[in-house]
Amino acid sequence: MGRFFYFRRKKEMLEIVPAEKDDLILVQEVAHQTWPHTFGKILSPEQIEYMLDWMYSVVTLGKQLSEGHQFFLVKEDGKAIGYLGIQVNYEPGKTKIHKVYILPNQQGKGLGKLLFAKAKEVAKANNQSFLQLNVNRENQPAIDFYIHYGFKELRREVI
Repeated sequence: MGRFFYFRRKKEMLEIVPAEKDDLILVQEVAHQTWPHTFGKILSPEQIEYMLDWMYSVVTLGKQLSEGHQFFLVKEDGKAIGYLGIQVNYEPGKTKIHKVYILPNQQGKGLGKLLFAKAKEVAKANNQSFLQLNVNRENQPAIDFYIHYGFKELRREVI
């Protein structure tokens, strides 16, 4: 089991904990609350629903977990308010950040920074020299967020 991280924010207690198979429903719940806010101006409601059903079913998340993906939940007073999904050695020496989502009412409070720190810690512990992620080119707030935390654009591609 991974290490637990605790952070104080006002009077609430934050923790970053590894998500086990039984916790994947929490990942799904946060995704369903976050995606309409994140992609509402980029994708139609039908596209968002399709993507959520495809990418965030508990079966799909469980398959990813069994294939080596790691999920971490950020919880406040025991309630999931965001998550990180990574894959160590996605390519040799590279850890891929597949998912970083924080509930809309929790954004802008430093949680993304904590989740990136967790991704970096896991990568370093596994002798990885590179963190990589993809972002929708129309999602400028996310692009700005990633650049703010030191990520650089390497290439553009259609996926």
